[in-house]
Parts: sequence; C-alpha cells; structure tokens
Amino acid sequence: MKRSGGSESEKRRKRRRLLQELGDQRIPFLGPSDHGFQQLWETSYSGLALRRSCSLPEELHGRVEAALLTLRQRGCFLRDLVKVRDRDVFTAVSRVLLGQPGTTYRYLDTRLFTIPWHADDQRGTCCDPDLSAACKALWELNCFFCSDVGHRKEGDVFKQCRKELVGAIESKPSVEGDTESKDSEESKPSDDGGDSESKQSEEGETESKHSEDWDIESKHSEEEGPSSKQDAAWESRHSDEMGDMKPKQTELGSPTGSKQHSEGKHTGWKHRPAGSTETETTGLGPQEKPVAELKHSLSGYHIEDEDEDQLSGQGCSHLNPAKTSCPGPAQFNVTLLNYMDPAAMSQLKEEPYYGMGKMAVGWHHDENLVSLSPVAVYSYSCHDDDKAGVSSEEGPVEKGCWRIGLKVAWDIHTPGLTLPLQSGDCYYMRDDLNRTHQHCVLAGDSARFSSTHRVAECSTGTLDYIQSRCREALSNLSTDPETGTHSLLSLLPATLQGYEEIHNEVEFEWLRQYWFQGQRYTRFCSWWARPMEQLENDWREMELMTQLFLAAVEEEGQPEEGRREMAETLLTALTDRQQHRQTWRDRCHSSLAQTLPPEEAPVDRPFWADDDPSMPLPFDLADIINRVESLLWRM
Repeated sequence: MKRSGGSESEKRRKRRRLLQELGDQRIPFLGPSDHGFQQLWETSYSGLALRRSCSLPEELHGRVEAALLTLRQRGCFLRDLVKVRDRDVFTAVSRVLLGQPGTTYRYLDTRLFTIPWHADDQRGTCCDPDLSAACKALWELNCFFCSDVGHRKEGDVFKQCRKELVGAIESKPSVEGDTESKDSEESKPSDDGGDSESKQSEEGETESKHSEDWDIESKHSEEEGPSSKQDAAWESRHSDEMGDMKPKQTELGSPTGSKQHSEGKHTGWKHRPAGSTETETTGLGPQEKPVAELKHSLSGYHIEDEDEDQLSGQGCSHLNPAKTSCPGPAQFNVTLLNYMDPAAMSQLKEEPYYGMGKMAVGWHHDENLVSLSPVAVYSYSCHDDDKAGVSSEEGPVEKGCWRIGLKVAWDIHTPGLTLPLQSGDCYYMRDDLNRTHQHCVLAGDSARFSSTHRVAECSTGTLDYIQSRCREALSNLSTDPETGTHSLLSLLPATLQGYEEIHNEVEFEWLRQYWFQGQRYTRFCSWWARPMEQLENDWREMELMTQLFLAAVEEEGQPEEGRREMAETLLTALTDRQQHRQTWRDRCHSSLAQTLPPEEAPVDRPFWADDDPSMPLPFDLADIINRVESLLWRM
C-alpha cells in the first residue's frame, strides 16, 4: 500500500525539524565497554536477546555454515532489482529466500519466491542433492529457533549471555578506533539524491541511506536515499556537521571499569525512571547542549500508526491482509539469507546520527510480519569462500567485528545501543521491539552471511491463495461441452469487477513478478516451474473472459443503463491494466535491467500461446479503451 504524498512530505518536514533541533551534536550510544550498557539494554532494549555462538550445538554450526557456503558457491545469492520512489535500484546485499513451499515475500515492489527448505517428510526432488542438503540444514536451524526464541520467559538463558558478553571485556584490552566515525566525502549523499543503491547495502527488507532513518513507518526505510536534491544537500550537511561530538568508541569493554572514550557515546548516561524529569549529562563539550533538553520539543514526533505500518507495501502482498498476532510459540515460515563482502564495496555510508561506524545495512525495521512475532538472526562471518568465520577464541573485541545497532524510533533522548557479533552468534528481536525500534548492521572487515528467520504475514502471498483466487474467477466461465463455445455465467457489474481484479492480481502480482526476477532461480530449483505454467493457463482464460465482457458491453440488445454500468466497470479495469503493463515494460527494459547477465535478466514475457489457435491473442488495450470510451460518450 503506497503512502500519500502528503504523508511523506509531513514526515520529511518532521525529520528536518528534528535534525535542526540536534544541530551540531550527535546522539549518544552505548556499547559493552560503557558504564550503564547492561542497564540500558535491560530497560530500553529488553526485546533484544543474544545467544552466543558457544551456546549452540557445534554440529548445527557446521551444517549451517556449510549450507551457506554451498548456496554461495552455486550462485544462489543474487542482488534484487527493487523499486524506490518510482525508479529501479539494485540492492548491494545479495540474497535468496528459503521457506515453506509455495510461500513468497514481497518488498519494494518485488516479490521473492522461496526455494523450499526440505523437512524430514519432504523429498527434495526439485533440487540436486547438495542443494537439497543445504536447504534442509537451514530448516534445522529454523526448527532450533522456533523452539529456542521463547526461552527467556522460562529460563532466561539469554540474560546469562548478556552478562557473559559484558563480562568478557574485563580480561581483554579495549581496541581504540574500531568504529571511529570519519566525516569524509563518503558519508555525503550524491547530487542526485544520494540513493546510489549499488553503493549501499541492505538486509531484511533493504537498506536506507539516511532519508528514512527516523521513520519507523516508512515503506522504504531500508532502501531509500534522500527524497530530493534539496533534502540530500541538507541532510549531507548535517550528517557531516554532527561528527565532532564523540570521542572514539571501543569494540567491547567493561560496563563498570572501561575507558570512557567513545566518539558520540554519552558515557555519563544514567537511566531515568519513568516519569522522571531529571537527566544527568556528563562529559559534554562547551558547545554541546544536553540531549535531554530536546525531548520535550520532540514528544509529538513519536508516530505509531500501526495500521499504516503493517500495510506499508512490503512483505507478501500489498492487498491489505488482515492483521494477525502471533500467540504461542513462533513458527518461522521463511528465512531471508543475505551475503555481503565489504571489501567488494566501493563505498559504505557512515552511520550519520550516532557515529557508530560504517553501515552495511541502514536503519530499518522489518516489514509485513505477523504482529508481535519475533525475528531470529544467525550471523556467520568468513574471510573467504573456503574458510570458516572468526573463531570464538579471538573474542568479540577484535577489530573489524560485525555489530548491530539499535535505537528507539523517533527518540533522541534514549541512547542507542551497539552489540558486537562473533561468527555464529544469534540474536532475537522479540515482543514489540521490531515495531517500536529500528536496527542497522554495522560492517566488519570480513564477508558476512546472515539468515533472518521471520513469521511473514502471507495471507495473500502463497501459491494456495492465488490458486484459490483463480478458481473463484474461472467459476464465472462456462464452456459448452458440444460446441466448445464460451460464455459468462454472470454479467452483474460487481461480479465482473471482482473477477477483473483477480485477473490483474494474477498478472501483475504473480506472473510478471515471477518473470521479472523469480525465474532466475529456476536453474537452481524447479519447484515453481509447473505452478507458474498453470497460472499462465488460468490467465489466458481470464483474457478470454475479458473479451466476453467486452462483447456483452457492445451488444446492442441490452438495457442502456446496465450497459453503461458494465462499460464503466470494464473501462476502469482496462485502464488500470494498461498502466500496469506499461510500468512492467519499462522495468524490464530499464537501463539497469539491461546490465544483468542473460540468466538473471527480467523477461517481458507474452503469456499467450502463439501456436495455440484456440486461445485468442490479447487485444490492443489502447484500441479497446477508445472503443469503450466512445460507447460511453454516445450513451
């Protein structure tokens, strides 16, 4: 569901005002080496849980990491061509979707089609044995997450992991300068708006530069750049100006006895009980105003439009699925696998508001999940394709460690939080953390895989769903068994309108999405080939139904009032279809699409059968629209 231009403009105005309030300072954030880190985690980020690598079964680590390397060696990780503010951009992160057979995931006008993971009771006939084994290993990881993610409420094993993380630095020296922010030209958006997707990475649902960093609701919060040249220039100036406040940050350290020398870290932060109006601010420079002074002026900026949030156009469908909650144990139905090698990136953006370091994934929250459902992430870092990640003996304080950053959305009072990740570490976002907070991924030195398991809201995004929609539409088509003549059972305008909407949904939400990018995975897995052939056959019959609808409109013998209503209904459907077809033609033939190798290039496929004389070719929509408009004018 697309947001209105007025809503986007209002949020941009609020964002500019918020940044103006911040002025030259940066917002504080805490890492494990800072006093108050554990208290901040427990009070403001309690929905975040960490499971250290050493607490997972070693055999599971081995199978999962081998599976990720297998998928990469086979070429399964591909960059997506997504749509942001009416233009196509590449994601810098390469990805592949695994999950329940027949499930899809839609984001930024692009639908991903799952390679099915292979459970014990599923035969992997659609993939070769090695790929099938890799998919099954990730299914085993998914099963582990489903049973493990809720344990905090019972045994609180994660609180122990948190204490171990904080305590780990007491026996290890801090490493200065790991994430020191450099206010260089790299942190500035480009002149065209700063949305050069080939230079910025994304995870989960794609990355943001910094135009949507404060926007918890934004459909494009993980992908977009500044919305205009004026915004880009303004935000570039302020992201540069906000860089002189913080001392250098250590990767890890003791919450009680470490050096307090983090650039942008508010090392004197002290948690305030709810309702308190007092804030301690220590260590501020002479030109820095306390962050707490800004809270009252920004109290109106914490927007929580939950309905808009859930229907913002990402995930399995944009067709207003019914909101659901996630009672009981989590049942993750998909995992979005991501791969990124920072060494292969020509430029990574500096995190602009806290000075946390270079971002592999910009600020975002994961979209179109079942309400209050958790997200589970497995992180695996590797130095090359043949080598496992950093060993646990090296410890999380080593320079170049990958980290996640978190912040409370629309809140400059609560410090941000960074959490270092060893290879094999897992973290969970539970309760309402994904809705009320945003997270980013801060790049380390080595390449990294992540497996992000989620409960996707797929009420309109499964093969079963679209097949049932096809059966519903085709129930209005009758075929004479003797002559083969086709006719429509009902000519009620409301009925015909509903079937034409299904016609459009099949074509633009499934067939064209599949041939745009979904078909790329056919060379790895054949699962979707036959279902899509059947959808094409159903679509051809719906084309026939549209022609029968047109014939009924042009038939002179019908009452004029009924013909007018039918003609108006048909005109609306055909006009919408014409616009969507042109959009997809443009996407398939865009300059970016033409840069892809043949096996990955979008296909502007005609779905009708040229060699089947029984199936009429699709008519010229422009000509038919003119005929219907003329008919209405004469009425």
